[in-house]
Amino acid sequence: MKHAKIEVFENLVEAFASFPSIGKKSAVRLAYHAVMEDGFLAMKLAHALETGVNRIQKCSKCHNMSEDELCSICSDSYRDSSKLCIVQSAKDILTIEESGEFNGVYYVVSEVRDLDESHLFYAVGGVSEVIFAFPPSIATDTMILYIEDKLQGLNLHFTKIAQGVPTGVELENIDTVSLSRALEARVRI
Repeated sequence: MKHAKIEVFENLVEAFASFPSIGKKSAVRLAYHAVMEDGFLAMKLAHALETGVNRIQKCSKCHNMSEDELCSICSDSYRDSSKLCIVQSAKDILTIEESGEFNGVYYVVSEVRDLDESHLFYAVGGVSEVIFAFPPSIATDTMILYIEDKLQGLNLHFTKIAQGVPTGVELENIDTVSLSRALEARVRI
């Protein structure tokens, strides 16, 4: 016997399942909860999503998430602007900030092909140390070498976070203690 399908519900399940780390069973539970158990929460979520999509943009200096032209980190005069931490994603900034071990500024570079060299030179203005906070892989090692090569001759000290961050694991999945230790024990490259 075939189960009756509700197209609107199936579309909602499909939408939830399209998020990272949410499988079909979790998507069904979320969709059911939203439409059958807590419609108010669902509307609150819908409003927060719409507001986020409409108001969050990239910081013009570091490419972090921001509601304004400059993010709260770039506009904070108490940050140590002599230390620039280069990460692959704005999510990585959230993870490092949660550790409480870094008071410098950031720059997001997702892939080498997306790197705007003139913008990178703007970001390193006034910086004395560039810290690479990438999960270890051949691709990120290549990106580090490429960026170092582009910044040669600028009298910069290059470091990367210490090993101990497992290969292939995104920064957001590493506990804050391990990340704190990796930042404290960063090594010169």
